[in-house]
Amino acid sequence: MKRILSFDFGASSGRAMLATLQNGKIQMEEIHRFSNDTVIVRGTMYWDILRLFFEIKTGITKAVNSGGFDAIGIDTWGVDFGLIDKNGNLLSNPVHYRDKRTEGVMEKVFETVSRDELYSMTGTQCLRINTLYQLMALKYNEPELLERTEKMLLIPDLFAYMLTGEMKAEASIVSTTNLFDPYKRDWNFELIEKLGLPENIFAPVIKPGSVYGYLTDDICEELGCEKVPVIAVATHDTASAVAATPSLSDDFVYISCGTWSLFGIENKTPILTAEAANANFTNEGGFDDTTRFLKNIMGLWLIQESRRQWRREGKELGFDILEKEALASEPFRCFIDVDDPLFETAGNLPKRVQQFCERTGQYVPQTIGEIMRCIYQSLAMKYKYTFNKLNELGGKKYNRINILGGGIKDKLLCQMTADACNVEVLAGPTEATVMGNIAVAYCALGEIDGFSGIRKAVTNSTELKHYTPTDNSAWENAYQEYIKIL
Repeated sequence: MKRILSFDFGASSGRAMLATLQNGKIQMEEIHRFSNDTVIVRGTMYWDILRLFFEIKTGITKAVNSGGFDAIGIDTWGVDFGLIDKNGNLLSNPVHYRDKRTEGVMEKVFETVSRDELYSMTGTQCLRINTLYQLMALKYNEPELLERTEKMLLIPDLFAYMLTGEMKAEASIVSTTNLFDPYKRDWNFELIEKLGLPENIFAPVIKPGSVYGYLTDDICEELGCEKVPVIAVATHDTASAVAATPSLSDDFVYISCGTWSLFGIENKTPILTAEAANANFTNEGGFDDTTRFLKNIMGLWLIQESRRQWRREGKELGFDILEKEALASEPFRCFIDVDDPLFETAGNLPKRVQQFCERTGQYVPQTIGEIMRCIYQSLAMKYKYTFNKLNELGGKKYNRINILGGGIKDKLLCQMTADACNVEVLAGPTEATVMGNIAVAYCALGEIDGFSGIRKAVTNSTELKHYTPTDNSAWENAYQEYIKIL
């Protein structure tokens, strides 16, 4: 029985899961969990990448002591990267996408390549966090760092390099960069040349389900493990989560719900229309040459960061208490645009919610419950707005939404989504990302037969919770007020 060691990195934590495939069902055991804490040094926010690699090694050691494994799969968040010099060494710690170094960079890039031209070349939503703008920030402000760079490796590719010594770029993670050609499924070297970025730093692109390489002899000797393959699963966490959507139909809408809410559909080809560009939808790569047509929406970050602020003020509030406080507050008194730049960076989110409501002439929430009610309802309303756009841009009428990931634990948000969008919501699996990671790895090993086999295995392994609309008329009336603040 082959066993997969899966590493799943989120924005605030990571874990190692050891999996088996039995009777068509994926069985998973968490063997290691760790925090993913950013470090701010002299005003720059970094990922502590060497500590995270230490945690990978710890996970490998625990897996060895649990009976070993036959392959490794790694998925992470998108857009961020490490720079490798000509000697194969990491030049600096990767910078966090929420760092302020990209502020104003998009507008400067548009002087060289317009927003419309960028969309026509990449089909990517314009966000200042994208790899393109991070690299251009280096070009503008730290050109000597780029001059010393031999290869730029996105985070899962960087971890794979540390394990195997092979420098490759998996397509789904590359598709988050704003530098990907969605038709050729390769780096867009025409765009790279226009921007004046060095072409040599971009590693060769490989498909999800390929093999990066095998664990190095040094790693095997240090950790006492076998020389197993490191598989390039769908290494972008959303790509892995979407691969694990428990749907046997090709027509479904998903929300991969976590720190971010990734709201979209799965297509065979990208959608690069002017309407899609105006709506700021993005086209990203998935398993089996699929395209994830989606919108990045600020997600549970708003709730997580609000809770962090209240904890800084000495208020120890669990998520269950925040949910109860929200339910106890009067509905539809005020809304925020969850994607307003005001909410992008860390800080006093509750105060910013109040500032937004005051700026837009609405009732200003005062209590914790009122602020939480405002955030919850605003998220659900943004889902409704996006769902309407998807029906329009996708040219279909969708009647169901699959919510995937840790966000399904938030039952209030799931129910509000059903009420606001007036469709059935299916919640599950909670572990969608790691399940997709594992399923693609099994597919690469020949244990699961293609994409249909992946979806079948996930469906067999998942218990879904159903949410049906209960009071859509009230949401429809409130929606007319909500769209005024967008």
